Amino acid sequence: MNLHDWIDELCDVLDIEAELDEALVLDLARAAAHNVQRPAAPITTYLLGYAAGLAEADSAAVEGLAERATQLALSWERPAGAPDPEDVDEEIPDDSTVDHSSDLADL
Repeated sequence: MNLHDWIDELCDVLDIEAELDEALVLDLARAAAHNVQRPAAPITTYLLGYAAGLAEADSAAVEGLAERATQLALSWERPAGAPDPEDVDEEIPDDSTVDHSSDLADL
């Protein structure tokens, strides 16, 4: 089974008729996964579909929505794998000589 067959079968199961430019959707998913983070890919494509459905968008409008989403992903300031700016990479002091036996544990 190839991707086109899967799309046809999925549309049947979901009881929808859809013209789908799978290359457009896959390119958007790739941009989100590589520039934001991997889980952004399915969420981004889902939201594209949701926005397209709400707008009752034709294929040209879907392309426009996808282009806007792709540009957002490509310009995302923190690419996948980049450290979180909230994480501080400071050296942790060595307190191995300090007796912590009376410290209360946070449980």
